[in-house]
Amino acid sequence: MTLLAAPLAILLMQVGPNPTAGGMPGIPDELADRPPREETVDEVKRARLGSCLRQASSTPNEALDYAQRWRETAADELEMAQSAHCLGLALVRLGRTAEAREIFELASAEAPADNLAYAARLTAMAGNAALAGEDLEGALVLLDRAGGQAQAAGDSPLAADLRVDLARVLVRLDRADDAASALAEAREADGDDPQAWLLSATLSRRMSRLGEAQQQIERAALLAPRDPMVGLEAGVIAALSGREADARASFQSLLEVAPDSPQAEQARSYLEQLEPQE
Repeated sequence: MTLLAAPLAILLMQVGPNPTAGGMPGIPDELADRPPREETVDEVKRARLGSCLRQASSTPNEALDYAQRWRETAADELEMAQSAHCLGLALVRLGRTAEAREIFELASAEAPADNLAYAARLTAMAGNAALAGEDLEGALVLLDRAGGQAQAAGDSPLAADLRVDLARVLVRLDRADDAASALAEAREADGDDPQAWLLSATLSRRMSRLGEAQQQIERAALLAPRDPMVGLEAGVIAALSGREADARASFQSLLEVAPDSPQAEQARSYLEQLEPQE
């Protein structure tokens, strides 16, 4: 008997309910003869997209061919957008970021009008492709547009994330005041986003707004008390504010929570600098 056949034989030997006696015991009559649940059309589409994206990550050239064939047979706007989504990711994996940007923009335009959140994600992907190609101004436009789409969709967490991404680009462009405004919009969209509060604190500290930085890092610490980045930033802000005891406490807490993190190495260095000089 083969290994595959053995479990089957055991199952056949088990004593079960009489198949002629009606429904399975313990199952209500109205469910006894219900056929297996069929997948909805949207579930099938999501599964196909997931399969294509996995292929794009592992074998992007094959995914390019698959996505092109999918576009040729797409039944509606959603499938057109999904196939372009997959095509764009495959292009990113192949280092063809300029083409990927164009495809992601196309995908966003093809997304159904009632799915603005998906359109926002696709626009953001176009922005990240522009960023990968060092087109900061182009990335700025796309990420700003993506954030607006997310807000229009009523997806507050996504809107906050995209405003944070926008702020990062603005910082790289030395537009600190605009970055601060973008982070304020992120906090307004989702007041429970720890990254928005952490980056706000970091930017405020760099702009020498230590009072604001302290309030923002306290909020970040409430939302993500074990994040080593939060602990490190809290210590730096305290040190710059002349509160050395608080700085030591923050750095020491970081060492206890995440002793092997890159931030721990920085914390150890800062603690040495805070030691009194003989």
